[in-house]
Amino acid sequence: MPAEPLSRPRIVTAAIGLIEREGADAVSMRRIAADLGVGVMSLYNHVPSKSALLDGVAEAVLSQIEFADDPDADWTDRVRIQALAFRQIAHHYPRCTMVVVSRQLQSTAGLLPVERALATLRSAGFDGRDAVRILRVFIAYIVGSLLREVGVTPTFAPVHRPDAAVENVDPMLFPQVSGLAPQLIDCDPEAEFAFGLELLIQAIAVQLKR
Repeated sequence: MPAEPLSRPRIVTAAIGLIEREGADAVSMRRIAADLGVGVMSLYNHVPSKSALLDGVAEAVLSQIEFADDPDADWTDRVRIQALAFRQIAHHYPRCTMVVVSRQLQSTAGLLPVERALATLRSAGFDGRDAVRILRVFIAYIVGSLLREVGVTPTFAPVHRPDAAVENVDPMLFPQVSGLAPQLIDCDPEAEFAFGLELLIQAIAVQLKR
């Protein structure tokens, strides 16, 4: 079988795989070329720089978001659907999601989710400044939840290490932690995310009424 021709999508796909395995710091044009079995200079015919490659990674990930948006639905339902769609992709590509939120994208794939979210918030009655702020709050919540879920930020995350069992803390010093140990140890990521999302939506609805 002849080797698959080198192309921008193939290079971006290789970068996505490397990032998910080893993190964004592992990405270099030389490493991608080695993984693909090609000369490093051949990459530059398709991707001009590492920065452009990371932009391509972000765009490729964002392009996979599937929206089932109903313009006639209540804005809270639309926001909920959009947040869950972004979370689904972020959960599938947790390390690449960190690349997504670190890039200033200008492409159609990069701007479409932002455009839809802002349009939903503006149609609900929020002014431009508040719409941008609310969008940033949702992104922060989704990314923060993702980091906790994949174990990057362990504080208050579910405990999976036997040497960090919160049920063994001194109940005299930490009565709340001791008493709530079963809840601190256990966590349903889907339920936790839905709970926080509803809190955000309800708080934003109150802001709109003001």
